[in-house]
Amino acid sequence: MNCVFLMDPLDTVIMEKDTSFILMLGAHRRGHQVFFLPDGGITRIKDTLHFHALRVTPQPVAESPFIKHKTVVLTQGDVDCVFVRSDPPFDEQYLLNMWLLDLLPRHIPVINRPAGIRAVNEKIWVTQFTSLIPPTLVGRNRKDLMDFLEKEKDIIAKPTSGFGGQSVFHIQHAGANAKVALETLSNNWQKDIVLQKFVPESSQGDKRILLLNGEPLGAVLRMHAADDHRNNFFAGGRPLRTKITSRDDEIIAVLKPYLQNLGLYLVGIDIMGGYLIEVNVTSPTGLQEINALNNRHGEEEILDFVQNLVDQSKSRPMIE
Repeated sequence: MNCVFLMDPLDTVIMEKDTSFILMLGAHRRGHQVFFLPDGGITRIKDTLHFHALRVTPQPVAESPFIKHKTVVLTQGDVDCVFVRSDPPFDEQYLLNMWLLDLLPRHIPVINRPAGIRAVNEKIWVTQFTSLIPPTLVGRNRKDLMDFLEKEKDIIAKPTSGFGGQSVFHIQHAGANAKVALETLSNNWQKDIVLQKFVPESSQGDKRILLLNGEPLGAVLRMHAADDHRNNFFAGGRPLRTKITSRDDEIIAVLKPYLQNLGLYLVGIDIMGGYLIEVNVTSPTGLQEINALNNRHGEEEILDFVQNLVDQSKSRPMIE
């Protein structure tokens, strides 16, 4: 197969942590051709997408994780599958990429489906599941934000499009900087933000569960550093072994039909104290940590699933 990975620049990849890297390495081990596709690498000519992509050979060498070959132009007929692995924020360029990829014939699987990525803001989409999440507010109205803080007393405030723990604040009603923190994060009440009631169990870490087509692929507990409240790996959190509980299964069962309907095949959900916090659909991470803690190769299960999608699409007559 020719596997195209739309992702951030190769020099940003951390070989030991990056889920994109282990997926690329797994594809290479299977004998597939691996291509890196940057922002701006997609061209629409008449009714066909062209991909200006760099063929790479991934290798488990920290100082040089990719052997770079030459840039080629692949038409959509040359492509078997596309992995969307660009990190948030979901900005204008991200949206443009999704619009273009949505024009691919449906027999070419995109992981995850562009329409699904467009539909699911990773922090706002979950607010429809009120029985699964802590008390939450999304908005910018000053009075609404301050009233929420006064009611809940102890909250987490974060941007609607952040990732990796960036700009996540723990705010207490009695804190001297509470108002200024909300004012700053909302850009003087001009930008929507997310407020959630603080979950005390966050002191015990949060759980990242990777889902493959709505089924649990594995889980890892993310524990914050001693001098930080954020559990994200890119904010200094460390991985610990964990189990999937009956409450986790309840949350997954609710989400599964929604994710499958949207074509969100590879998803990372964050659970804390029995509450669903986020649903990550753009470039969910945690696979390498799950592999290491459980002596497994989850990328093989993902690639088996993708191979099955490709095989099924090739066996069906093309209507497009």
